[in-house]
Amino acid sequence: MKPTQLNPNEYAPFYANYIAQVSDEYTLLEELEISLHRYIKFVQDIPMDKFDYSYAEGKWTIKDIIQHTIDAERVFAYRALRFARNDKTELPGYEEDDYANEASGNKRSIMDLLTEFSAVRHATMLLFKSFNEEQLLLIGSANNNPMSVRALGFIIIGHQNHHQRVFEERYL
Repeated sequence: MKPTQLNPNEYAPFYANYIAQVSDEYTLLEELEISLHRYIKFVQDIPMDKFDYSYAEGKWTIKDIIQHTIDAERVFAYRALRFARNDKTELPGYEEDDYANEASGNKRSIMDLLTEFSAVRHATMLLFKSFNEEQLLLIGSANNNPMSVRALGFIIIGHQNHHQRVFEERYL
């Protein structure tokens, strides 16, 4: 399955930007793995003095954004699990700024952040590999918006790609 196979009713309009940032060249499972390696290599090539840099007052550092990417992937994967198990419970949204303030990503080493990112992504890949075709099509509700299991997989990748572009445009 590829992002162009998604229907607009499988995700909130807010997420269209993330989904558009996912290549149609690979399947969801292939892109989950490829984007893991691409992101780690990208981050490893960032000069050490940039990890604690923020481009403006009140903006996150690169480390904070990596931590945010990890936290968001966990939230999206949890939603995918709930929806794939046909859980009809409305799931709440989450406030990313509150998470970032509590996570203190900027106080962590880049090695720890990348190790955690890799572990979370491997868990996400195993989770999505466990879903059958019917489960991938199931739709639940999060933050008052419909979301399919498969759309959540592409949102995970697109969210990561979005932040990598932000690094390139505003931090490096």
